[in-house]
Amino acid sequence: MRSVVLIVGLCTVLFGCASIQNAPVNQPGSSFGLTDRAHLNFGESAQDDDDVIGLSFSGGGTRAAAFSFGVLTEMAQTPAHGAAASMIDHVDFISGVSGGAVTAAYYGLRKRAALDDFRERFLLRNAEEGLETSLNLATIGKAFAGGINDSQGFPRWLDANLFHGATFADFRASGHPQVWINASDIYNRTPFVFDATTFNAMCSDLWTYPLANAVAASAAVPVAFAPVVIQTFPGKCDAPLPAWIAKARDNRNAAPMLNSFARAISRYHDGEIPYIKLLDGGLVDNYGLSGFTIARLSANTPYGPMSPQQAVKLRRGLFLVVDAKTGVSGNWINTVDGPTGVDLVKAAADTAIDASVGTSFTAFDSTMEDWQNSLIKWRCGLSAADRAKYGARPGWNCHDLKFFIGRLGFDQLDPARAAELEAVPTRFRLPPEQVDSVIAAGREALRTNPVFRAFAGSL
Repeated sequence: MRSVVLIVGLCTVLFGCASIQNAPVNQPGSSFGLTDRAHLNFGESAQDDDDVIGLSFSGGGTRAAAFSFGVLTEMAQTPAHGAAASMIDHVDFISGVSGGAVTAAYYGLRKRAALDDFRERFLLRNAEEGLETSLNLATIGKAFAGGINDSQGFPRWLDANLFHGATFADFRASGHPQVWINASDIYNRTPFVFDATTFNAMCSDLWTYPLANAVAASAAVPVAFAPVVIQTFPGKCDAPLPAWIAKARDNRNAAPMLNSFARAISRYHDGEIPYIKLLDGGLVDNYGLSGFTIARLSANTPYGPMSPQQAVKLRRGLFLVVDAKTGVSGNWINTVDGPTGVDLVKAAADTAIDASVGTSFTAFDSTMEDWQNSLIKWRCGLSAADRAKYGARPGWNCHDLKFFIGRLGFDQLDPARAAELEAVPTRFRLPPEQVDSVIAAGREALRTNPVFRAFAGSL
């Protein structure tokens, strides 16, 4: 009996003394120039050509970062249009979640130069150094207080080894591709996209926000990390809500994804939520596709969020999900008891993540098919004067438009190799042989993917 009392007393001390310091680092202000646009604008960084390429990198720790890195490496060696340029030079948009957000952010910052040193500077490093990675008597108090690790340790490591003080202003200065980092707003249960519209609604300045902190928020696994906190500054700026936000918020018949997102943005703007709490982006959308989907659903024209000039010029669009999720795991299915403890937390998180990916991909695929049909109908209904105004070239064919939507995953490789890759743990520390195996898998997955090959052939 005394031992039980002792244990209870010890736990009470641990829980009572533990506290998590997660002071927000975002600053008041506004991201000038983008307040009236859909929060993700396809036309903002598109190149002067007739195709659009968008990539979405899933979560999954270093495994996901290595898989997406392999895809980028293969794209860099794939010719485009039979010219000196490669496919990677035509990438317009990259959306990243958790481990995939690390690759997306670093490539967005350094472009082709990222391919030269990302393996050595991140993939082969132990990004968990300095972090607590196990649940035990020494860490359980922190876990119950909000998270074993606060929101400062991982950003410090990322900044020291990869980003070196870079902020979202560095993305803007370096041009395409446009990069979107995705986290989860765990109060509104919606995606949180680090972009100008979201920050404008909070009267906060996106451009001064550190990339390391955004990536860390995207990778903040529950219990292992405390939520990353973003402060809202209602009334500190004169940035109004974009019209599409109010419309989607008040429309009872709006798509649920769009309505929920608009409601969240409105709460940031109105001051209903003083502090936004963010965790791993995979909790609501491990593919990072919500941003793409919302960008289209929020448009009020057949061509939006493109400009009419871009919509007339466009011939081909490629949108690939780079999916590095693991397979099923655990031996607790062989007994009546379990899962318990850490296994239970992990199983719950994995269930939420896997349930979200199928829904987000289905919604995205349907949205893109509808968009393609709307674009063709709009293009074919243009008058001769409008065709000339929007830059239609001689011999232009309004029907000559096709989107290619695909997914690259371990399960598309041979079964034995897929099983080996799916067994790679979701950690930010992997042995070199596993890193190189996953990189090679990313290259092969792209090279042999029928959707990518069909897109390349259509050019």
